[in-house]
Amino acid sequence: MTTSATSVDAVLGLGDDALVTAQRLGWWISRAPELEEDVALANIGLDQLGQARALLAHAGSLEGAGRSADDLAYLRGPEDFRNVLLVERPQQDFGVAMVRMLLLAAWQLEVYAALAAGADPVLAGVAAKAVKEVDYHLDHASTWVLRLGDGTEESHRRAQAALDAEWPYLAELLRPDSGACVDPATLAPAVLARATAVLDAATLTVPDVPPAGGGGRRGDHTEHLADLLAEMQQVARAHPGASW
Repeated sequence: MTTSATSVDAVLGLGDDALVTAQRLGWWISRAPELEEDVALANIGLDQLGQARALLAHAGSLEGAGRSADDLAYLRGPEDFRNVLLVERPQQDFGVAMVRMLLLAAWQLEVYAALAAGADPVLAGVAAKAVKEVDYHLDHASTWVLRLGDGTEESHRRAQAALDAEWPYLAELLRPDSGACVDPATLAPAVLARATAVLDAATLTVPDVPPAGGGGRRGDHTEHLADLLAEMQQVARAHPGASW
């Protein structure tokens, strides 16, 4: 796989994907279908939050403007976030949450594996740890997608509806982008192979639909990101400069 020169926006994209994912997963605490799943999703969210913190700190260092990970997380508006649209939309159906996790983890695993062998030593260190975490996320999502897709008639219907809704947004992760840390063209075959192997086993059909519009890497977001950030940033913005 080919890695390109590290850019601030490229690292911000990875960090913002993880940060927004962590925030969305937090919604499931106390709402998951099983007590053990509350714990699992909380832990996966914490993994993503840890990745976000490390990546945003590195982006701040590359930027050289003195902004910390907290500054980048809490003091930017939606237009300055570089996450893909896949992760920012609400996921209040469990099938949607698991299908989305499957697609994102299949992509993150390939990205982090490439970056772990890359020339940027800081990014390589973050990625080496993240690979192990995301490998578990992929396994967890795969187990649930198999259980839902090849389960009851109702669970299959809802899992297929979730896939129909989420699949178009995978394209943004695989779209050619000269500013990416890893050339997306080198990732697509492995990402699609990982995801479709699980979907086939789950008796789910990859929808024949056009890709969703995706401008997240350029700062063009849905209205859902503004709502998410308003909640996530509320305390930090109400008490600027506070520490506790």
